[in-house]
Amino acid sequence: MGNLSWGRRNDRGLLVLISLAEGPKHGYALLKDIEAFAEVSLSPGTLYAAIARLEDAGLVEPLDSQARRRPYRLTTTGRAALRAELEAAVTLSQMGLGRLRVIGA
Repeated sequence: MGNLSWGRRNDRGLLVLISLAEGPKHGYALLKDIEAFAEVSLSPGTLYAAIARLEDAGLVEPLDSQARRRPYRLTTTGRAALRAELEAAVTLSQMGLGRLRVIGA
C-alpha cells in the first residue's frame, strides 16, 4: 500500500478483529501480530481502547487470565461482523480497480 496512511489499514478495531481471527491472543501478542501483518504500531493504550470498544459492541470477549495475561477471542457476532467488513472491502476494492481500468490507469 506504499506510504498511504489512510483507509482500513489504520482502523484499529478492524486490525484487532483480523488478528483475533487467527485465534485468541493477549495484548502483547496482538500488538506484535498487528505490527507484523499490517505494519502498524499501536500503543498499549490505543490497543486496549480498541478492545474495550469491541467488547462493548459484543465483537470480542476476554478469556480467563493466564499468568497475568488476559487473552481475547472473537465472538460469533465478531466473526460475522469481520466477514461482512472484509467482504465489503473486497467489493469496494474491485469497484475502484475496475474504474481505474476504464481510464487506463
